Amino acid sequence: MLLRVDILGRLRLQHDGVVVDTGPRQQTFLLAVLVARAGRPISTDELIDVLWEGDVPPSALNIVQKYVGAVRRLLEPSLLARETGSYLQRRGNSYLFDAPVMTVDLTEFRDLVHRARELAGEPSLNLYAQALGLWRGPVGQGLPAGPRATFLFGALDEEFFSACTRAADLAVALGEPDRLLAPLRLAAAMKPLHEPIHAALVSLLAAAGRGAEADAAYDDIRARLADDFGLDPGPVLQAAHHVRAEPAAADRPAGGGLIGRAGELAVLRRAVQSALAGGTGLVLVEGEPGVGKTRLVDEAVGNAGGEGALVVWGHCLEGSGAPAMWPWIRAVDAVLGALPPAVRREWLDGELGRLVVSADGAQTTPSLSDFGRQFRLFEAAVNVLREVAAKQPVLLVIDDLQWADLASLQLFGHLAARLPDGVALIGTLRDRAPVPDAQLLRMLAAVSRVPGHRRIRLGPLPAADVAELVRREIGSDLGGDVTIGIHARTAGNPFFVQELVRLLAVGEAVTAVPSTVRDVVHDRVSRLDDDARDLLQAAAVIGGDVDFNLLCRVTATDGQTLLERIEPAEQLGLLRPAQGHSLVVQFSHDLARESVVTALSPHRKIQLHLRIADALAATDTRVESVAERLAHHLWAAGPLADPARTADALIRAGWQAASKSAFDAAAQHLHSAAQVARTAGQAELELAALSLLTAVVRRSGYAESTNDLLERAEHLARELGQAEVAVNFLISRFALSCQGLQLDRAGRLARQFLAQTTVSADPTMRAYGLHMWAIYQWSIGNLGEAYDYQRRSDRTLLEDIDGYTHYSLHRELHLIMAGLRAKIFALHGDLDAARTVLDTMEAAGDDPYTITLWAGFASTLAALAGDPDWALRTAERGIAEDAGFSFRFFGAFARVNRCWARAVTGHDAAAAATEAEAVLTTHLLDPPVTGLAAWSGLIAEMWLAAGRPDLAATALDRAEHALDTHGERYAEGLLLLLRARLLAAGGAPADEVRAAAERARALSDARGAHLFARRAEALISGA
Repeated sequence: MLLRVDILGRLRLQHDGVVVDTGPRQQTFLLAVLVARAGRPISTDELIDVLWEGDVPPSALNIVQKYVGAVRRLLEPSLLARETGSYLQRRGNSYLFDAPVMTVDLTEFRDLVHRARELAGEPSLNLYAQALGLWRGPVGQGLPAGPRATFLFGALDEEFFSACTRAADLAVALGEPDRLLAPLRLAAAMKPLHEPIHAALVSLLAAAGRGAEADAAYDDIRARLADDFGLDPGPVLQAAHHVRAEPAAADRPAGGGLIGRAGELAVLRRAVQSALAGGTGLVLVEGEPGVGKTRLVDEAVGNAGGEGALVVWGHCLEGSGAPAMWPWIRAVDAVLGALPPAVRREWLDGELGRLVVSADGAQTTPSLSDFGRQFRLFEAAVNVLREVAAKQPVLLVIDDLQWADLASLQLFGHLAARLPDGVALIGTLRDRAPVPDAQLLRMLAAVSRVPGHRRIRLGPLPAADVAELVRREIGSDLGGDVTIGIHARTAGNPFFVQELVRLLAVGEAVTAVPSTVRDVVHDRVSRLDDDARDLLQAAAVIGGDVDFNLLCRVTATDGQTLLERIEPAEQLGLLRPAQGHSLVVQFSHDLARESVVTALSPHRKIQLHLRIADALAATDTRVESVAERLAHHLWAAGPLADPARTADALIRAGWQAASKSAFDAAAQHLHSAAQVARTAGQAELELAALSLLTAVVRRSGYAESTNDLLERAEHLARELGQAEVAVNFLISRFALSCQGLQLDRAGRLARQFLAQTTVSADPTMRAYGLHMWAIYQWSIGNLGEAYDYQRRSDRTLLEDIDGYTHYSLHRELHLIMAGLRAKIFALHGDLDAARTVLDTMEAAGDDPYTITLWAGFASTLAALAGDPDWALRTAERGIAEDAGFSFRFFGAFARVNRCWARAVTGHDAAAAATEAEAVLTTHLLDPPVTGLAAWSGLIAEMWLAAGRPDLAATALDRAEHALDTHGERYAEGLLLLLRARLLAAGGAPADEVRAAAERARALSDARGAHLFARRAEALISGA
């Protein structure tokens, strides 16, 4: 049985050409909504909103489910009860209508238009005529549609209008205007005030020799505009009336309608063609706002869909209110949509499920102690692209990178370096307003190192191209003096040129036109009434894609009223429906939105932020990262918002950002939360914010600001009677002080904690206190005392990595304390005990962070012990787990130790030493971290193996400087030993070498560093 569903006009369902009754009116309405959203899920909540428009009965969900079952049987009469069938699928709490292209007139129309845009001349016009001929009237005609459905159906009508204007231009150029008169007349009747449609109709009528009809059509819309809005026809409509037809196709510039961008377009198209041929493409397009970056990229990728490519866009949004990773949430979701449902679900059950919010809004709880999650998330993004690109090329565009959060930039850089075959990655960014910040510049520098990348800078248009652009917009030449004036006023910026032309009546002097884009926008906004202006301002503060329902709540209007207020802003070219997204509006350009926002007074802004926050609070904050947007608007509302509410929202936003591995964004939210809570005297909220914040910032290693946060958190925890939490913060302060070579502070903390725990009745606390003091003694070089205190602590407790059941220490801290315990054993000379602890660490987990941390400690002990086989084996395992170098601190340890093992075994020692110095300089030197003297000593040993005693001496000098500067002296015996070897390499007398080795042995024995004493003894024996 052949199914056909038509919605481009009155809803019509046919089986084998026979029209079928679609049932009760509301059931028919539900079917129309589902078909209008063909290929995209629609949630039950949205269905209920559209069906009942706020007057929702208690049984609404049951009614929807009943109608869905009936619709399934309408589509497939042979379907048994409770079977889902082929066309209407359940996706979480959503429904998806999915049918072959030729089954639904809407999908057939889209397919024909898409193919028409890929062609030119007569073949393109044939497809346009076929597509436009499918329309019989407005979508959903005759159905009882409220404001939400009207907006949904109206967005589809806009696709018809857009195709009409494109096709009309082509028909006039080919001299075949009669072919499109019928659909253009239908479009004009559907939208009596749509100027581009009426301009196209006027042009068609004039080109067909029907001048009187063309004049009558122009006079009709001119009268409507004057009567309804007090406006004159705009430039496009006036041009159609005066010129009657667009120039022939032969007179148009090459480049798909672009002016002056042929070279740039060629570069982009080569990247696209490379991906289509199974290669890769990587291009960055930069330039000032309004210069045409997005338009250029759209032209380059627009026809690729017809060649089987998947074209995916991710748009970065301005301001801190944008959810973290926003461009990638949308982009990755679109990529996953190209996979079969079962395969998509497998990906969502993995790392990508933390990025792409599921249909039911569920998200994974972030594990901040798992330092490898961000790397695994990034790798998952690479791998899903690889899987999709194996079946069809993928063109991925990330627009407006200047607004991207840090994690989004990091993922862009990660993907650029690991781009799968069949994928082209294109980014656009402004080079001013704002100037690229340090994070963006780092990403750009990383991308610049990728072979084959291209970077395009779009400059202003020259005067001749501006003249052509004006001619296109107006439909006639204005004369050299006028176009020169426009070029001078706009500095050749295409967007500014077009905005000026909107205000330029034919023959009006250019001096009467505002001199900046902001002035142009303000001029148009001034034409709106107060209600429409309020709507526009609210939309501008919301930013990005503005949800229709949210805008209703913010402006306290019903849907029908909101539609009436949106229309004048659309007529003035300020707002437009978002392409491909029903119930969403957006500004015509970011510059227009920015101009509206900058004109607001500070008090007006914070009022709007609070209204938006209240409206967002009525939605499900788990979905679409609403929590982050809510937090932003409450924070921006300042004193108007309840501080406890703001702090709580910011904490939730930080948690949600962290769940997507957007740690920089999470830290910003949590800093703000702690600040608000502290100012308001909300101690528990402040502690909650600081607890999560310290877990986030601890990932970046030592910083003075981190210590301040930990100290404040410890103080709050003690005030609130949370002793266990306070101890975790104190130990974290100690660990970060040791890591950052702030040993004076570490000593004070260790001494304080030892005094507190010595008198404690809790054996766990006593063990922690003894071990912390042991670590401090180790760091300042007193290995004997460190070993003694360590032996007095509870060994079983401290080596139980999963944590002592009576007292919970952060797992990461427990791992690090176990590693330091192994280090104390090893340097004291008990390698067997050290290996036992390391075995316990290795068995503690198979996640990348645990393995990398274990490998960092194990390979370091091997290198300090002079065992290259052990060092190489453990280092390579850690590096294999952290191939992307996500764990800067412990990952650097493993890499230096691998270099050492290669060098001392004769595997290109000079290259190994050079690589190790690069790792040290890049990852361990600024800011300096624990082990700096030891790593410099190992590099000296590498240069000795390479036969370069001069470079070995330089490395040793650096090591001794670090030792004296920071006071971390546990490796001092090793450095003295290497001095003795350096003497030997320089040909010093044997007695001098032996005396130097004796000094190394004596100092090491005196301090209990028996591992180095034994190595010195071996050198003495061989001297």
